[in-house]
Amino acid sequence: MNSITRRLLPVLAVTAVMAAGCSNPAPTASPTRTPMPTATPTASASPTGLVVTMWHTATTDPGKSIWDTAASMFMSEHPGVTIQIQAMDEATLDKRLSGVEVTGEVPDLIASAGGARLADLAQKGLLTDISSSVAAWVSPASSDIDGMNLYAVDGKQYGAPWAMGATAFFYNKDLFTRAGVQPPTTWAQFLTVIDKIRSLNVVPMAIAGRDEWPAMNLWSYLLLREAGSVAYSSMIATNNWNNDYCTKASNDLAALVAKSPFEPGYLNAIYDSGEAAWLGNGTAAIDLAGEWAPAEQQVNSTSGKGIGDALGVFAFPTVDGGAGAAGDAIGSPSGFIVGKHASQTAIDFLHFLLSRTVEDEIGASGLGLPTVESSIQTVTDPGLRELMEARDQSRSVQLYLNLVTTPDLTQAIEDAVALLLAGRATAAQTCQAIAAASSK
Repeated sequence: MNSITRRLLPVLAVTAVMAAGCSNPAPTASPTRTPMPTATPTASASPTGLVVTMWHTATTDPGKSIWDTAASMFMSEHPGVTIQIQAMDEATLDKRLSGVEVTGEVPDLIASAGGARLADLAQKGLLTDISSSVAAWVSPASSDIDGMNLYAVDGKQYGAPWAMGATAFFYNKDLFTRAGVQPPTTWAQFLTVIDKIRSLNVVPMAIAGRDEWPAMNLWSYLLLREAGSVAYSSMIATNNWNNDYCTKASNDLAALVAKSPFEPGYLNAIYDSGEAAWLGNGTAAIDLAGEWAPAEQQVNSTSGKGIGDALGVFAFPTVDGGAGAAGDAIGSPSGFIVGKHASQTAIDFLHFLLSRTVEDEIGASGLGLPTVESSIQTVTDPGLRELMEARDQSRSVQLYLNLVTTPDLTQAIEDAVALLLAGRATAAQTCQAIAAASSK
């Protein structure tokens, strides 16, 4: 699986893996399973004969059945409303959205991970500002939904997330106990933990050097910790990469590399059979990953069971002297944006998709990490529950760099950080290379 696919559809892909090879998979929704209503948002009256169009990318279960069931439930409660659903893969959706930009024939609800594409569609006038509707939402209120800020552009709300993933450090609790260490809260403590785990003759941290995106995620988190969320966002928006924050973050990563913390052959390792397998086999103590990690470490382990209850999660440490807060996170959402012709009923349907009625099903099926905090009890995997708890404490969430930069710049950042990871570039050279690519 490539980096963009993994980060755009993290849990949906993992659900299929878990169903195929994990000893303790999250329960999978059957095509006939109907979510039990718990707290359904109050919808406005719907005119007879109204059609709501919806494009999503869940072409298989559990996602396909969840959206079909939710549509059926909504239609039964709104006589005269028809919800027309079209499911397609990401590539097809992207191609069809390019056509929409030409014709202006926008569906009412469109699957979206936010980021640059959302902003582009909004700026072209192809989306509806739903700010006033969102302000009146209850059960849940918009303030109760994680990641709402990622569907806003220039202060206007254009959609909402039904799942919100995040990246954190997954770790082996047993190895930490043997080393006599606790999850670190600062980068200096993290480096000390690396030293103490290495003293056990165990690989402190696994990383997939060949894939490049894991190293970019590590570097971007250090950049966020050094710069803080405001300056970090500004760097992305203005393409101002060659600055002190970039240099400090690159030096932080270089300090880790100097300790030789990674598995043998890490520069040629891929994620699944490399990084995930080392964690799952108990031969590496730490892995920076997202919500896909619990399933991946299981299915890629020799036993097929992973490390079980020994798997824990801790937030990315702060950096001494850095402007970033412990509550600043990096991740990606899954949600829907609202087309320019959408009716109030379409917006009501979006709100329904964020109700406990549907969010509980999302969590229980393993489709994603629900954005409604009260649905956490439906997430059965303990590692994912810990990740969700950490996510819910976040003050803000930044999108993965590949979602907010161009493909060419993303590749340039990955290449520059890969050289840093290999010890073949200095911090200054890393930032200069990224700055040069951003100016093209």
